[in-house]
Amino acid sequence: DKEVRAIFLRLFAQLFQGYRSCLQLIRIHAEPVIHFHKAAFLGQRGLIENDFLTKVLNGMAFAGFVSERGPPFRTCDLFDELVAFEVERIKAEEGNPPKIIKHVRELAEQLFKNENPNPHIAFQKVPRPTEGSHLRVHILPFPRINESRVQELLQEGLARSQGAPPATRGDKKCVVPAGPPVGMF
Repeated sequence: DKEVRAIFLRLFAQLFQGYRSCLQLIRIHAEPVIHFHKAAFLGQRGLIENDFLTKVLNGMAFAGFVSERGPPFRTCDLFDELVAFEVERIKAEEGNPPKIIKHVRELAEQLFKNENPNPHIAFQKVPRPTEGSHLRVHILPFPRINESRVQELLQEGLARSQGAPPATRGDKKCVVPAGPPVGMF
């Protein structure tokens, strides 16, 4: 799963390398608007005649991509690093499948680490009960639930959560690296 995701991550990083140099931040409105210059991007990369890339850039998914990833100050991730810093590596690996596979595996490992930051915390599987275990005498029946106590605990939890500040993720925001200009590709 992670290797397939790494392949697509690498593909889109190659496809969109240099996109940040074609972004323009317009501050006319209260909320800044980010505009992407498709013609400049395609022209500088020499891909004006490429129907596939033109259709990708005209799609709603790319518009969402630009609005989400366009701001110059936000939380950076693996994709931003690939687009900004791995240009030369991806170019050098172009004709060498073993190097590409090695890079894909490294990316897959990073994706896995991003999703599982604490590998030492492993969940043990609960063993299935043996046949006839429910007939054993030493197992006590499950106690009855005290409904009034459950309601009290729920009310206490609600009261605590209403007074507490909303939970926020501790991602650090930074200036998104622009990477090399589009003309390099």
